[in-house]
Amino acid sequence: MHKAFVIAVREYNAAVRTKAFLISLVVFPVLIGGSVGLQLLLKDKVDTAEKRFAVIDRTPGEKLVEKLAVAAQARNTTEIFDRPGGKQIKPAFTVERVASGDERREAVDQQRFDLSERVRDGDLFGFLEIGSGVVELAGLPPDAADAANDDDAPPGPSPKDRFLMRYQSNSPTFDAFQRWAEKVVNEAAKESRYAAAGLPADKVKAAVRPVPLMTKGLTRRNTATGRFDEARDENPIASMLVPGGLLMLMFMLILIGSTPLMQGVVEEKMQRIAEVLLGSVRPFDLMLGKLLGLVGVSVTLAAVYLSGAYWAARHYGYAEFVSVEVLSWFLVYLVLGVLMYGSLFVAVGAACTDLRETQAMLWPVMLLAMVPMFVWMNVVREPNSVFSTVASYVPTATPMLMLVRVAVPPGIAWWQPVVGMVGVLAATLACVYAAGRIFRVGLLMQGKAATPRELLRWVFEA
Repeated sequence: MHKAFVIAVREYNAAVRTKAFLISLVVFPVLIGGSVGLQLLLKDKVDTAEKRFAVIDRTPGEKLVEKLAVAAQARNTTEIFDRPGGKQIKPAFTVERVASGDERREAVDQQRFDLSERVRDGDLFGFLEIGSGVVELAGLPPDAADAANDDDAPPGPSPKDRFLMRYQSNSPTFDAFQRWAEKVVNEAAKESRYAAAGLPADKVKAAVRPVPLMTKGLTRRNTATGRFDEARDENPIASMLVPGGLLMLMFMLILIGSTPLMQGVVEEKMQRIAEVLLGSVRPFDLMLGKLLGLVGVSVTLAAVYLSGAYWAARHYGYAEFVSVEVLSWFLVYLVLGVLMYGSLFVAVGAACTDLRETQAMLWPVMLLAMVPMFVWMNVVREPNSVFSTVASYVPTATPMLMLVRVAVPPGIAWWQPVVGMVGVLAATLACVYAAGRIFRVGLLMQGKAATPRELLRWVFEA
């Protein structure tokens, strides 16, 4: 065992004293900070060129297009600048009124085609068509919706077109005009409906005003004063970002440490260094020493990153979302996860004769490590559901998913992460044992890579 610790210290020192380690230590926060800074820097870097839109108002009197034009003029005066007389940060919208004309099917299709040609030529950015029935008090008839979904219906306006707005453009990703026009037209249509029904608009707006929702935690009694303390404000975004960030950090630390470890085993095998090492140390002690060194490197990285994250959380008032209990469980599951996945990476390295062969044999291990990444959002939303509970007890997913469940307020019962830890520990011991058997035989093997059947034979028969 002493030799295993000597190897672990050597592997740790060899890793942390390299430029690659220092780069990996700095590159992650630089990437995160750089991405945030770049988003802030580019937030206002948008195309501010004027965008022209044609509007066809088929309502009686064509009053909606007039209100849309007035709203566009007001927007271009105030909303597109960061402050009055300041820098322009949004494009100006120009509304071009187009007469509705003949509403027969052929005429409407021709009009839509002509406007589409203007969009293709760059004369227009898009065009909006307002149905003739959008201001009517009656809603969309059920049979009209069925007719609109009829695949056998001929091209042209459908019964549903009378009750909606239709926007056409060849730039579907630019939705600023759609959202703005939808809001303006809906407000104008509501006012027309209020007037048609003889209802006072101000009283109707007050009656339908939404009720704001305040999200709070649970009320607690102050044991010192006996009074009830005001429940704290809950931040749903922070409650999701913290477990998601911890999961991503654990996944990254496992890959950052395990991949170079596997590559090192392959290189030692190719250069016949392993044969010299095995002359003075047992294969299992050699592998265990490498794994312990990997644990040291991962814990060092985690300590640096978590210290910085905790300082930032305290500085900005979010320390309550990153408790000491959560960080403690993170370190426990990180050690077990690194040992479990690191042993599998070592086994793959010992079974292959060059780095190219590792790609084919590594994908099952990578798939096991990535499965928690596919379902973590479901676990965050419902941490105590049957699916989340069962998934968090699968040993290969427990380090990440159980940590997510612990990090989501208000947490879970204390015995659940303990049971998960026992399961991961058993799986880790099994992986280390199997990897040790493979490592003992595969480290001296030359030629072609071992097949899955040979790996199983080495585990159970060697």
